[in-house]
Amino acid sequence: MSISPTELEAAAASHDAPAVSTDPRRSVVRILLHDRAAVACLAYIGLVVLMAVFAPLIVRLGGWDPYEFDQRAIDPDLGGVPLGSWGGISTEHWLGVEPGTGRDIFARIVYGARTSMLIALGATLLTTVFGVVFGLLAGYFGGRVDMLISRVMEFLIAFPALIFMIAVLSALPADNRQFLLIVVISVFGWPYLARIVRAQTMSLKEREFAEAARASGASRTRLVFTEILPNLRSTILVMVTMAVPGYIGTEAGLSFLGVGVVPPAPSWGQMISSSVGWYSVVPTYFLVPGVFLALLVLSFMVLGDDVRSAVDSGGRS
Repeated sequence: MSISPTELEAAAASHDAPAVSTDPRRSVVRILLHDRAAVACLAYIGLVVLMAVFAPLIVRLGGWDPYEFDQRAIDPDLGGVPLGSWGGISTEHWLGVEPGTGRDIFARIVYGARTSMLIALGATLLTTVFGVVFGLLAGYFGGRVDMLISRVMEFLIAFPALIFMIAVLSALPADNRQFLLIVVISVFGWPYLARIVRAQTMSLKEREFAEAARASGASRTRLVFTEILPNLRSTILVMVTMAVPGYIGTEAGLSFLGVGVVPPAPSWGQMISSSVGWYSVVPTYFLVPGVFLALLVLSFMVLGDDVRSAVDSGGRS
């Protein structure tokens, strides 16, 4: 069989070229950075995270504490309606003031970001740990372990979580409410990740690389943590990104219903709840926290969808 000079040159070039190992994580990051929607979502999420982390410093720029009343900014003769247009927006109060109290909305938005992110990220971390651990146990060991964990997951998924959260949080004291919210949300959140981890673990443990590690004498712990778990990183990343907006919305919903963050601690959901009686008079009091909350949830949802698409594209490349 004859080989043309062109084919010989191509073969030589491919032989001389150094081997390049493509890291799937780098390809995912590269795809996201070339997606304008993903970049915009990351920028907004980064802004909210900066607000949460540096809340005391940012509030100093505005000059008002989130718990400080400014009676000069409201009209006592009209029931505490903010003075001026657009809810009292001015150079002194950048986003206006809270009707009835005169508290600075900008300061409460900044500290509300800290509350929302702390609860959402705390619940996400806890549910991820529980979901991965119990999913690995159920998927790898099977048998009675799988049956027990699966029955617990099915019970928690079928249980009316919102009703239970409202009942439990209403009966518990107001102390350490943020910690209680993280725990209660996590109790009902981990089964969704655990079911996916369980299914993929059951598939991965029968693959050739797992059989080879088992034949070479690898222990169960080493097999799970060095062979199976690394292959679940993409799935866990996508699930975590999609879980955060759900927990942000859950915290806001519980605070709106009055069983979440307890006043006077700032919370976006609590601010929206407080604005119910002021819709027609001061619409900005509802719009400001509503827009911040909606954009944050939307950013995480869009980013999660983009991450899932990027992971699929990176896996095929």
